[in-house]
Amino acid sequence: MSLFQPVLSEKNAADAIYSKVIPAGEGWMHDLLPGQTLRIVDMEGNQAVDTLFYSTEDPGDRYSAVRTITRQQNVYLTTGSVLVAESGRELLKITADTCGRHDTIGGACSAQSNTVRYSHDTLPMHNCRDTFMLMLSGRSEYTKRDLAPNVNFFMNVPVTPEGELTFADGISGPGRYVELTAVAPVTVLISNCPQLNNPCNAYNPTPAQVLIWDAEGGGADV
Repeated sequence: MSLFQPVLSEKNAADAIYSKVIPAGEGWMHDLLPGQTLRIVDMEGNQAVDTLFYSTEDPGDRYSAVRTITRQQNVYLTTGSVLVAESGRELLKITADTCGRHDTIGGACSAQSNTVRYSHDTLPMHNCRDTFMLMLSGRSEYTKRDLAPNVNFFMNVPVTPEGELTFADGISGPGRYVELTAVAPVTVLISNCPQLNNPCNAYNPTPAQVLIWDAEGGGADV
């Protein structure tokens, strides 16, 4: 039985300085200032939101799954988790979470991985790696070498006793969210996963929403 206790946000959506719905399969890239809070909302439930983080001041210093996992001694993220860059600098801290845990090791789907996991005819299917590369191409300071192991918010990837990964039915639901507060200037890159071939999106990719609050913003949720 899960012992997870949701940590609700005190922020009111009406106070957000930014709000956007990301359709299934599309990307989003945005800079956060220190103290700003990003909420990612699983609008319809069981949607995997593949996400990368970079130091805005040093784009080559990206989120490190290894350093983050080692620091917290846990392969899953939830409230209190600090996301760490390859240099060791703190990028963001999860300050609210109504899902329970978020995957750090399942990676992003690509044309190549789809053919290996599923079948060769999936090669032309839309995938997160292509979305990441498309979004990075819009900024001259990034190249495909800046792709790294990502966070999969709302995605359920249990680890077996033998150390193997399994892609299982999601544990999220409509309207559940995770909030991250920037500790340093951070660039956020999202691919709202288009995956149709495993349960991470309940075989039906759906939109996600992002909201941002300034450091001074907030209020009771309604």
